[in-house]
Amino acid sequence: MADHPLFLGNEIYRHSSYGPSHPLRVPRVSTVMDLARSLGWLPDHMYRTSPRARPKALVHWHAPEYIAALERAEDTQSVTEVERARFHLGTHSNPIYPEVFRRPATGAGGAILAGELLGKGKYASVYVPGAGTHHGMPGRANGFCYLNDVALGILSLRHHGLHRIAYVDIDAHHADGVEYGFQGDPDILMISIHEENLWPKTGLLSDHADGSAVNLPVPRGLNDSEMRYIQNHLVLPFLEHFQPDAIVLQCGADAVEEDPLAHLSLSNNAHWAFVKALMPYAPRLMVTGGGGYNPWSVGRLWAGVWATLAGFEIPDNAPTAAEQVLRGLSFPGHRLGRNPPEHWFTTLRDSPREGDVRPEIVTRVKALLQRSNRQRGGIF
Repeated sequence: MADHPLFLGNEIYRHSSYGPSHPLRVPRVSTVMDLARSLGWLPDHMYRTSPRARPKALVHWHAPEYIAALERAEDTQSVTEVERARFHLGTHSNPIYPEVFRRPATGAGGAILAGELLGKGKYASVYVPGAGTHHGMPGRANGFCYLNDVALGILSLRHHGLHRIAYVDIDAHHADGVEYGFQGDPDILMISIHEENLWPKTGLLSDHADGSAVNLPVPRGLNDSEMRYIQNHLVLPFLEHFQPDAIVLQCGADAVEEDPLAHLSLSNNAHWAFVKALMPYAPRLMVTGGGGYNPWSVGRLWAGVWATLAGFEIPDNAPTAAEQVLRGLSFPGHRLGRNPPEHWFTTLRDSPREGDVRPEIVTRVKALLQRSNRQRGGIF
């Protein structure tokens, strides 16, 4: 087994965009790659190009007719009204763009390869920032997600001998597609921490996917102290009991305060601490990207995730080369892009956003633990 983690990236993300008015018009994975290289964090032996999954691999979870429609949409750059209604392609959320099949298939290919490499013991951890499309459904696109690379990654882990999988999701949005795919599976533990009343408005505290899911909707303004409380009092105890063969962490970056689509108030320190806390519980660890729609906050956060996995020290101030990467970003059409604060260019680490742990957080965590005690015979 390699004594270092592996980063799976691809140049397809550099010039690919969902369109000039879509939240995913901003560069993300390419920024992480550029920052990591500028900091000396991505030597050749730690990087591998993510392959593109072929249709025959995708239909292990997705409907063949949907995959065919997605390929056809890329070839023709259009969909029929029937296809739009059936597959949710060509909508405002899921537009047709030049790489509409190739780009999601690359994220899926990365997750599938990560599952293989982890299952075969080649690496203990693999980072796939281009994956994390947790809303995708078997027969349709959903919430910017054309494929569900997370589900395909879990299936790949299982195919290669790792059967007991914990899936932890700290994206601001609920992991509805993953929960749909593995509902009632006794060898899957899904933990989703997400903003309450935010699209897709699933993942209620009472929803447990026939015993396979732990859903914690959190109120607006979630701070670092509250996330640490959830990490230590909910997530780690569940992992300790579940004893997974592998953990998949969906590390969406939209729970930070500067994200334009969510209303949580984390700093990137919370995500990095979460990654570090999970590592001792993961015999094998796959970390993906996910949401995140401010190019500066996503790039800085996901670069720090890689540094945490690989054991690199995150400097207090961004070196000149990293600062040039950050100054080269733009956020067209959004107020956050008109006058970005200077520290988005000159630092990688946010100022911590600590605060009180609100009673509703404590109450909800206790309710989930108590329910698990009843269902599983007093494990806590």
